[in-house]
Amino acid sequence: MSTINSSNSNNKFFPVFSHLKYEYLVAGVAGGTISTLVLHPLDLIKVRFAVNDGLSKSTPYYSGSINAFGKIVKSEGYIGLYRGIIPNILGSGTSWGSYFLLYNCIKTWIQDGNTGEPLGPWMHMIAAADAGILTLLVTNPIWVVKTRLCLQYTEDIDLSESKRYSGMIDALKKISMTEGIIGLYKGFVPGLFGVSHGAIQFMTYEEMKIKYNLYRNKSTNAKLDTMEYIACAAISKLIAAAITYPYQVLRARLQDHHHNYQGTLHCIESIWRYESWRGYYKGLSINLMKVTPATVITFVIYEHISQYLLGMHKKKMEL
Repeated sequence: MSTINSSNSNNKFFPVFSHLKYEYLVAGVAGGTISTLVLHPLDLIKVRFAVNDGLSKSTPYYSGSINAFGKIVKSEGYIGLYRGIIPNILGSGTSWGSYFLLYNCIKTWIQDGNTGEPLGPWMHMIAAADAGILTLLVTNPIWVVKTRLCLQYTEDIDLSESKRYSGMIDALKKISMTEGIIGLYKGFVPGLFGVSHGAIQFMTYEEMKIKYNLYRNKSTNAKLDTMEYIACAAISKLIAAAITYPYQVLRARLQDHHHNYQGTLHCIESIWRYESWRGYYKGLSINLMKVTPATVITFVIYEHISQYLLGMHKKKMEL
């Protein structure tokens, strides 16, 4: 199978990177980009619910997802539903591409090149967690910008010029100049906790595929039908989202320029004090409405494109 750089196979210091395959990167980018294009409005509404603590006067109040949709269209037009879409596409494409690339690289390294060897739940979680941390280091600034752009309200008349952003590049420049590198990595700590989300999701997804293939007496890495991929992706995402959702609220609150939390612990304490445990789950329903189909679209596209590209390469090598 092809690698991104053939010299990686001779890398004595980081042998894990000898298993990098561009097919997983391309498939992940395609899946993440397409799902984001389709479902960005739901993501924007989820972010606005997550940061609404009921105390800030500059934050619009929405009684529900339909109410939020109507108010955004009325005050900002349909274009308002797509605020932050560019960094969201860039972030999702980069995140999913990097995640699938690194996850498969680390997993294959653990398997010592034998992709048919089952890893077991814990090793799947370790591979997914490692891939998640490396991906977060690259993409956190993009998510900060995406959150800030999603939270640009037309009612923000008192917001300083340094916190008004005309687009992604403008936001990157202003955050860098006024808040420094720390500003671009706001929400990084809860993001690290969020790595557990990907670890649980990928472990569940992989184990479901393995157990199903064993059930039908096939090899552990045998291909599934589209509907079978959809079922595995949806169930694994629902389980991971239900367990780890509070970190997304914390990350959104810390990245929101309308709040001034002193850190992660202060944010946790404030939510508990004023909103009780329900505050940690604000936006969960709209999040599930968005992430479940997004994950299904991403994983199905990823599986089919990666298999196609890997199959094409195998045929080329056999000629």
